[in-house]
Amino acid sequence: MKKEYCGLFGVYGHKEAARMIYFGLYAQQHRGQESAGIVTWDGETIREQKGMGLVADVFNERHLGKELKGSIGMGHVRYSTTGASLIRNAQPFIVRHGDLRLAVAHNGNLVNTYELRAELEQNGSIFQTTMDTEVFAHLIIKYLHESDTIEEAIAKACNRLRGAYSMLILANDKLIAIKDPNGFRPLALGRVGDKYVFASETCAFDLIEAEYLRPLAPGEMVTIHENKLSTMRFCECKKKSQCIFELIYFARPDSYVFGNVVYEQRKAMGAMLAKEAPVDADYVMPFPDSGNYAAVGYSQESGLPLELAMIRNHYVGRTFIQPSQDMRDFSVRVKLNPVKSMVQGKRILIVEDSVVRGTTIRARVKKLRELGAREIHLRVSCPPIRFPCFYGIDFSSKGELIAANHPTEDIARFMGIDSLHYLTIPGLLDSVVDDNAWCLACFDGNYPVPLSDRMGKDCLEASPGIKKESCI
Repeated sequence: MKKEYCGLFGVYGHKEAARMIYFGLYAQQHRGQESAGIVTWDGETIREQKGMGLVADVFNERHLGKELKGSIGMGHVRYSTTGASLIRNAQPFIVRHGDLRLAVAHNGNLVNTYELRAELEQNGSIFQTTMDTEVFAHLIIKYLHESDTIEEAIAKACNRLRGAYSMLILANDKLIAIKDPNGFRPLALGRVGDKYVFASETCAFDLIEAEYLRPLAPGEMVTIHENKLSTMRFCECKKKSQCIFELIYFARPDSYVFGNVVYEQRKAMGAMLAKEAPVDADYVMPFPDSGNYAAVGYSQESGLPLELAMIRNHYVGRTFIQPSQDMRDFSVRVKLNPVKSMVQGKRILIVEDSVVRGTTIRARVKKLRELGAREIHLRVSCPPIRFPCFYGIDFSSKGELIAANHPTEDIARFMGIDSLHYLTIPGLLDSVVDDNAWCLACFDGNYPVPLSDRMGKDCLEASPGIKKESCI
């Protein structure tokens, strides 16, 4: 299955910093539901509150109003991609070194963690967690002793990293934001009055009525100190490799990501689908909510009416009382239920944003067949996912990716549908801005940052068929 990964939010110089961070994380809850954390700096002390679960469950009024004092701070929501699902792996990660209080929050995944960790342990470092974020914190401390400023130490540490990282760093009274040289993960700069804020997605700015200024550039470091902004390039961008899955699936449709309006890009993908694979159907239907916006684009381009014939239960929590064995397919039915009168005898065109294993769609199609659908066609607004991601999207191993192991015709039979078409890679690139700026590794296996020897070995063993030169 797909897993959301992480969301970041930071604020500098605001008297309600903790509350602002809370709302910024709340707006980005879709990016991670495993754990949440906030750290603040009050001029003398770094304060923290972290916990497992949703933002609204981890923080209360006592935390926000009394305990998390200070006007500088940052927060993190997490779904693990590196490191187990444990409270000690919740972020931001805090290091105390002499007079320095350092906190790090990371969105992404490093591909040379094993080598760096082994090197640091040989030199005496002791690790508390299994996160690659802690490796970065140790590197900063290592280079701090040979640097004039914390920014110089961070830059030296960054030049040891390979992989995807957008990070926020709280270093006493400085708030620092960085983005890796390929620009894999989004990070944006905004402003509330004369106070600066950072967020993974701009939907967080909308909730607190902040002005969106711009995305961080690949290889850029932005420092806020005494409410003044300075910027530097710690590494020049060789080639942008922005994660296109942000636009396809992960980001909220009301966000700007990498300077793109997500809603508009998803509509464009749906419109391109209609050009590539038209269908003579009675109507277009999304599986809410992921397929909604591509379905709008398909409908507008094709002229077919759009019907919301699958109803989503918005009050399903992360856990619920498990049904008896007799209640088959309960996990599917508890979330989505079709409008029966809209199904019987109809030729239905379903638009979905992506297919990973195919089992969920198969169960939903089976229900539509039972209700008397005459034809069911599926259009997917991204190419087939055939390769694992090592840069922060926790796709299943290749063995569980249905498109990696079966041709399209077999997938259609497995799902019980009359026809299936995935958006082509050229069609996808024609649907987005700056068609040469994207990482497509999960579609074509061309990894823009070389993997470590260990990760490359795992890649080859778990994913037969990947060309060796694309892994190591």
